[in-house]
Amino acid sequence: MPAISIALEPARAPTALQKLVRLAARYSLSALGPVSISAAHFLGAVLVLHTLPRLQFGLFSFVMTIVPFCVSAASALVGAPTIIGIRQRGHVDDAELATFQKANFALGLLVFAVVSASLLGSGMRLEASLLFGLYGALMSLRLLGRTYAYAVDSPARAAISDAVYSVIVLAGLWALHFVDRIGMTNIAMLFSLAALSSMAAFDRDYLRKQFRRLGAGTLAAYAPVWRDLTRWSLVGVAATELTVNAHAYFVTFFSGPGAFALLALGGLLMRPVSLVLSAFPDMERPIMARAIGAGDLVRGFRAVKEFRMAGVAVLLVTIALAAVLLFRFPQVVLKQGYDSHQALLIVAVWIAIMAIRVLRTPEAVFLQAAGAFQPLANASLKSCAVSLVATLVLLMAFGPIASLLGIVAGDLVLTVSIFSLMREWRLQHG
Repeated sequence: MPAISIALEPARAPTALQKLVRLAARYSLSALGPVSISAAHFLGAVLVLHTLPRLQFGLFSFVMTIVPFCVSAASALVGAPTIIGIRQRGHVDDAELATFQKANFALGLLVFAVVSASLLGSGMRLEASLLFGLYGALMSLRLLGRTYAYAVDSPARAAISDAVYSVIVLAGLWALHFVDRIGMTNIAMLFSLAALSSMAAFDRDYLRKQFRRLGAGTLAAYAPVWRDLTRWSLVGVAATELTVNAHAYFVTFFSGPGAFALLALGGLLMRPVSLVLSAFPDMERPIMARAIGAGDLVRGFRAVKEFRMAGVAVLLVTIALAAVLLFRFPQVVLKQGYDSHQALLIVAVWIAIMAIRVLRTPEAVFLQAAGAFQPLANASLKSCAVSLVATLVLLMAFGPIASLLGIVAGDLVLTVSIFSLMREWRLQHG
């Protein structure tokens, strides 16, 4: 009887469409949370814009600038070392997590003081300043919970947390508007409640450790982490913040919150991009760190490429939405006293700024996953100097709108430096 042979067909490589669908599915969960938060913040900004004086809108926009900076600082101080631990051991160490949670709690207290003092100095009332300080502290605490969720491969918890925050903010803003109680103090109270409630989505054991077992970790154990890693990470974050938001601080303090209000409009319309660029790294750093730790650089570089593709997609969608609002429904984002031609110019500059950041952020996240915090800090310091000088000179010489070009200059310097660092890393590691 003749032998029967069965030929197995080789597995077919996925088509370009299949790759695109997989990429969209991978990023959709991570993007859903930041986009929903962006929608909630956008509604809050629109209500403040149309309900309160221009000065109050400028103050609200300043809150939406300084609190994300504090969250970025938390990412540098406690989020980054968590990811480095994954690269070295493949998992999150319980003892280190306890130390990072204690450091995060101490950071939350510092954030409360810094945000409250900054807002008081900008002219906000005491009650609202303290409540927004509490909001900043809670958002900083929440950051480590999101980082931990991605680190232990539970991205759904991070997405649910974002959704809870967004729903509470949206529902609360609608209720405040319905009863005609829109005000900075009530908005600050609502945002704080939303931030606190959103943490319920995190692992119960994680929350118990964060709020009930603060004695489990020691700040002394954090000292070597600070010495070897996070001081450079924090320098990089602080310098990058000054690079990308120097106009916010200079215009607010030299020209007043009212002058910053119009500049904030462009940032508001591009906010989905900035939120996604700050949220995607929570998902990508663990992937890149594991790939680098395993020597799978092909996978790590592919993550960089996919990150950029997702960022470009979000940027294009955001530009389209901004165009619809500005040309079809300008009354939503503009009111009496806001020049439409100036608004278009500001949005155009903001689009250029966001395009530059979309270009460089994937490489920056890869270098963070590789532990190159000191070179990144040096690059950020160089770009920071350019941004500060250029922004201040342009502000004093030509006014608030021109100051945005100083941000473009700093962003370009930082982007060139990061690509140079990435090229050097590739040459050293093959």
